[in-house]
Amino acid sequence: MEELKLVALDDDDIGVISAHVQDALVRVGDILWQPRDHRFVMALKRFDWTNVVDAKDGEAPDYRRCRTALRFDRVLACKCRDLDQSNKEAMLNLLAVEFVAGDAPSGTVTLTFSGGGVIRLNVECLEAELADLGEVYAAWRCPHHFGVDSTTA
Repeated sequence: MEELKLVALDDDDIGVISAHVQDALVRVGDILWQPRDHRFVMALKRFDWTNVVDAKDGEAPDYRRCRTALRFDRVLACKCRDLDQSNKEAMLNLLAVEFVAGDAPSGTVTLTFSGGGVIRLNVECLEAELADLGEVYAAWRCPHHFGVDSTTA
C-alpha cells in the first residue's frame, strides 16, 4: 500500500480526499478541535479502496486499512450533531467530506458519518491535509452500505 499525502485547497481537491477516506473508521477520542490554533485534527483508519478496485478478475483482494491523519487549518468554528462525544471509545464510520463555499474564500466543511452524525467546520479558507502514518493492517471485510454495520471491519 503506497502511503498517501494529499493537500486540499479547493472543492476538487476535497473530493479526492473524500474518496480516499470513504468508510474510514474514527474513534471519537481521536477527534480533536484546537480552537486557539484554529485547527481540527482527526486520526482515522482509512480503508484501501484502491486495492479492491485493482484486484484482477477471479482474485479476492486483500482488504487493508491504514492509520491516517486528516487535518484542517484556519478553522473558525466546529459544531457536531448526533455524535456522542462522551463515549471516547465509540467508533464512527466516515462516509464523506464536502466543502461548500461561502464568501470566498471562506466556507463550510462537512464530515458526514453513518447513522446521521455530522461535524461542520466553518473555515476562513479550505486548507486540509490527509497523511498516512504508515501502519497498515488487514481488514476483516470490505465495507458496504446496505444495512450492515461496517464499524467492525
